[in-house]
Amino acid sequence: MVSEPILRIALSGPLRTLFDYLMPVGMSQLPIIGTRFQVPFGRGGRTGLLIGISDSSELPRERLKRATRQLDDGPLLNEKEMRLLQWAADYYQHPLGDVIFQALPVNLRKTRAISLARPEAWRLSATGRQADIAKLSRAPKQLAVMQTLSVHTDGLLKAELIASSGASDSVLRSLNARGWIERCHLVPSNQSDDNEQHRHPLNPAQQAAVDQVSARLNEFIPFLLNGVTGSGKTEVYLCLIEAVLAQGRQVLVLVPEIGLTPQLMDRFKQRLGHQVALLHSALADGEREAVWHDLRLGNKQVLLGTRSAVFTPMPDLGLVVVDEEHDLSYKQQEGFRYSARDLALVRGQQAGCPVLLGSATPSLESLRNAEEGRYQQLDLPNRVADASLPDMHLIDIRSVPLDGGLSPAMINEIRTALSNKEQVMLFLNRRGYAPMLTCHACGWLTDCPRCDARMTHHRKQNMLWCHHCGHQRRVPQQCPECGSPDLRTIGQGTEQIEERLGNLFPEAPLARIDKDSTSRKGALEKLLEGIHSGAYPLLLGTQMLAKGHHFPDVTLVGILDVDQGLFGADYRASERMAQLILQVSGRAGRAARPGRVLIQTRHPEHPLMQILTRQGYSAFSKEALAERRLALLPPFSHQVLIRAESTKASDPIEFLHRAAAVGKSLNGADQIELWGPVPAPMERRAGRIRAHLLVQSSQRKPLHQWLAQWVPELITLPEARKVRWSIDVDPMEML
Repeated sequence: MVSEPILRIALSGPLRTLFDYLMPVGMSQLPIIGTRFQVPFGRGGRTGLLIGISDSSELPRERLKRATRQLDDGPLLNEKEMRLLQWAADYYQHPLGDVIFQALPVNLRKTRAISLARPEAWRLSATGRQADIAKLSRAPKQLAVMQTLSVHTDGLLKAELIASSGASDSVLRSLNARGWIERCHLVPSNQSDDNEQHRHPLNPAQQAAVDQVSARLNEFIPFLLNGVTGSGKTEVYLCLIEAVLAQGRQVLVLVPEIGLTPQLMDRFKQRLGHQVALLHSALADGEREAVWHDLRLGNKQVLLGTRSAVFTPMPDLGLVVVDEEHDLSYKQQEGFRYSARDLALVRGQQAGCPVLLGSATPSLESLRNAEEGRYQQLDLPNRVADASLPDMHLIDIRSVPLDGGLSPAMINEIRTALSNKEQVMLFLNRRGYAPMLTCHACGWLTDCPRCDARMTHHRKQNMLWCHHCGHQRRVPQQCPECGSPDLRTIGQGTEQIEERLGNLFPEAPLARIDKDSTSRKGALEKLLEGIHSGAYPLLLGTQMLAKGHHFPDVTLVGILDVDQGLFGADYRASERMAQLILQVSGRAGRAARPGRVLIQTRHPEHPLMQILTRQGYSAFSKEALAERRLALLPPFSHQVLIRAESTKASDPIEFLHRAAAVGKSLNGADQIELWGPVPAPMERRAGRIRAHLLVQSSQRKPLHQWLAQWVPELITLPEARKVRWSIDVDPMEML
């Protein structure tokens, strides 16, 4: 008699095992791998994904429970997609079930059927196209909707319309009730009607890049597109995407942050029509699921998305693009700690298609891969339309009286630029009003009670806020230590700079872009629209403003404080600071007018500042790589960081000492270095004490062979039950 098949089910969670179940009652036909099942688990039920079918189990058959029901008629993930997830689970030493369910849309992680309902879309009605929208002058949100839809004549998805106009559901209902807008179904088209008017002629370097990638479209080869800021990398992407679409294949484009997606989405849709889908964390769960199915079923051909989009099923993948490939945002820092950039390369290899990594400041890892011949490097050394790179100058602010963080030289340059009707952009990578408050009488500081960090003063909310754990409290009226009312701020944040600029240049409207000013839905898009229209002569922001934006009228960029990044404990600090300075500087002089960059610093003679301002990023990266080679640090070695934390101070160190002892006893330990354990750079965070153990090897393969033995041993340690611990393969931050 043939035994009943056993279903091997993956469940989300920390357990590094699959779970065996018998088939649901009444099911006679074997299910397909990649479908979801509702299964009993503990006292309740869970949703799991079928990974395999076996004729045996480690448990006796009488102890196996039956799956409750099958949720899907067909597989959500095919063999190729499952292979990527299995590779990611093995490489990053993370439970397979958790990897799978993090790759699925939130709705599909639950016990519910697939929804293929079309996302809501709106367009102008026949009446709306004839309407006098001047009547909406007292209803700015309704006016914004009408103006947006007048540009997008085929209609817009509701999510995109709300993001572009800053409107709400009630605004759409009001316009619909007037008969001015109507729901519609967006019909995909391979390109927009006015494709040609949005096409820019390629210069020789751009054309050479397009030609080289186009010649290898049907094979896996990694390309590094190393182009200075403003060199037209996006135009290269678009030309290659059009070539892939002409083959009937799909394209995955990754961007590091949501802030870059609206402007890119507009440009992509102008050229490629409604074949472009958008996927990021700000979309509603239903919208994310609809986009996911559109791509899985081949209804959409181009996906523009942030980090997690790398897992989206695309059966006919023909090209992967990773824009700003150096960006830290591609590395997930909690839970499943994967690198979307690195997984994009694996995905391209498995799909047999090229992967294009683009950046004006490539990571040292990518530059070394290009040097070693693993990547083919493509250079765009000049800006498009004969625009010149900006001149960079250091402003020595030692012994210089500052006005709210602004030097006299910076203020004069801002005044001159504004008088010439030019846009000015100021950069300070620190939000809030001030990094801390202090008591002038006794020296009390705003320490976070849960972290080894200061609490930032946010004046508009009258709050003290820890940016590490999120702890908040009201600003005290007097010093908690001595009772003095003389509380003063130390340092500046974007909120304070905004206040000072308003006093210095009251005639110049200012747009501040940081996490606080763009927290409301549609706020970022509205600010960017105002910047492009010239409504804001003054721009101020954090790194949200620095990445990928094209502001043709900006001629002066002022970097107000970079010194905090010059002496970081992390060996990657200088690389990140160099990238940030060059990315910020790249916003200046991108059109006909030449650009200037002014950098305030108390360390003008610092080697990093000198080499960047005089020789550029290429010279810096060569020197940085030489230093890493001498120190045997990545990319000339490979690292794994194990973190442990507990409310009891001794537990993390004890666990890591035990972990190190186990590691030294394993096969291949002679090819591994163990550094630590040591307290984390921020030892106390969110009320927990933290410690680190760093593992390093000169070769990747021996490290991962050893790691595959080590992690199962760690799970069994008694000390592991006393701490939270995690494995971070190829760590990018040591905090």
